[in-house]
Amino acid sequence: MRTKSGALLLLGTTIVLSACGANKENNTASPSAASPQSSSTASATASATAAASDTPASSAKDPVTLKLMTYTASGQEQTLKAMIDAFQAANADVKVDYEVVPYADYTTKLNTLLASGSAPDLFEVGYENFLTYAAKDQLLDLTPSIAADSSFKPDVYKKLAYDAFNYNGKQMGVTESFSDVVLFYNKDLFDAKGLAYPDASWTWKEELEAAQKLTDAKKGIWGTYAPIQFYEFYKTIAQNGGGVWSADGKPTLNSPANVEALQWMIDKASKYKVSPPLNDDTFNQPDADLNAFVNGKLAMARFGIWNFAKFSEAKFNWDIALEPGNTQKAHHFFADGLVAAKTTKNADAAWRFLKFFTSAPEAVSKRIEAGWSIPAVTDPAVLDAYYKQKPPESKQVVTDALDSLVLPPVGPKPEKWGEFTAAVGEELDKAKLGRSSAQEALDAAQKKVEALVK
Repeated sequence: MRTKSGALLLLGTTIVLSACGANKENNTASPSAASPQSSSTASATASATAAASDTPASSAKDPVTLKLMTYTASGQEQTLKAMIDAFQAANADVKVDYEVVPYADYTTKLNTLLASGSAPDLFEVGYENFLTYAAKDQLLDLTPSIAADSSFKPDVYKKLAYDAFNYNGKQMGVTESFSDVVLFYNKDLFDAKGLAYPDASWTWKEELEAAQKLTDAKKGIWGTYAPIQFYEFYKTIAQNGGGVWSADGKPTLNSPANVEALQWMIDKASKYKVSPPLNDDTFNQPDADLNAFVNGKLAMARFGIWNFAKFSEAKFNWDIALEPGNTQKAHHFFADGLVAAKTTKNADAAWRFLKFFTSAPEAVSKRIEAGWSIPAVTDPAVLDAYYKQKPPESKQVVTDALDSLVLPPVGPKPEKWGEFTAAVGEELDKAKLGRSSAQEALDAAQKKVEALVK
C-alpha cells in the first residue's frame, strides 16, 4: 500500500481477499504469516439430536455432503472442526467436508475450480472478490432458501453487514468475520492534561481541539494521527458526506466534500501541526505508527482492531472510541463472507450451514473462546464473552462501528480495483507531499478513474 498506517498496514497485500477478518484478532495482522495448513476433512456422525435441526434428519436417506473451502481457518483448524461438529450434531442429514487452503494459494485454486465447474458448495470470499464472482453469476442466490426458512430473522446480523453481501437485490452470502478501524487513545496523556476522553459525540472539531492540547513537539508527542493514503481517504470522505461513486456508477472523486476532506487530512499536519510532518519518512517505515503509539508518542490514532494484542504491551492505559466524523460517522469494514456456488446441488443444506456457521450461538461462542475474529451478529448475550476479553475496556465499540460501516468502494468494474486504488493513491501522494493541491490531486484522480471505467 502507499504510506502505511497500523490501521491498514496489511491491506495493500490483502486487496484480493480482504482478509483482515481472516486472522485471529489477538495475532499478527498479516494472513500470509500464518503457517500453511494441509487439507482436513470432518465427517458427521449420525446424531440423535436431529430434532434440533432446522430441517429434521431423514433416517431413510444418506446425509447430503457439502464441500467447504476456507482460508481464514489457518491456525484455527480445531475451532473450525468443533463448529462443523456442532452443526452436524444438529443436522444429521448433512455431512460437511472441509479444506483449509493456505492464504497465498486460495484465490488461484478457487478460480481454477470455478472455471472447471467443480467448485466447492461453500467457500469464503473477501468483499472485493465477492462482487467479482457475483457479477460473473458464479454464486447461488440464497433468497429462495431464506424465504422458505421460517426460523430465520435477518436482525440476528448487523443490518449493514448483512446487506453488504446482497447483490442486485439478491442475498448471495453472509459476513462470516470482519475487522474494522476505530480511534485508539492514550488515557494517561488525556488524564495528564485533564481532558475528557473521546466519545461518540465527537466530531473533527472536538478531535482537533483535543489534539492541539495534547501535542507536545518538544517531547515528540502528537495529538492525533491517520495516514494519507487510499483506504484512509475513502473512509474520511464518507465522514464528510462524500463518496467515490454516484448512484449511477460515475466517479465523483473531485466533489467539494471530498476536496474538503482531503484538505482536512493534510491540514492536521501542515497547518495545525497536531500530526507528524508529512515529509517525515519515519512514519513510512513498517509498524512505525504502531510503535509510536506503544511508546506513548501518539495521543490518538486510527488503527485496526487486529492490533489489540500488540497494544497490550503498552505501559500506559488506553482505550478505543468511535472515530470522530464531520457530518456523519463512518468506519472501515473489512469482511470475509461465506457464499455458496451456483452449481451446488444442495441449496437448502448450504443455507442451513451458512446460517449456523455465521450466527448460531454455539458456533459464535467457539470462535470467541478461541480468539478468532467474530461474525457481525447482534445478540448481546452471545457477544458478552467477546466484550469481556480485555483490553480494551470499551470493546463494544468494535461492533458499534458496524452501524456506520463503509464498504470498500469497488465501483462498477471490480476487476479493475487494483488499478483504481493505485491511480487514486498516486495522486494522494502528490497532495501529501505538497506537489499538488487537494483540488488538483482529486481532479487528476477523477480523470484517471473516468478512463478506467469507460
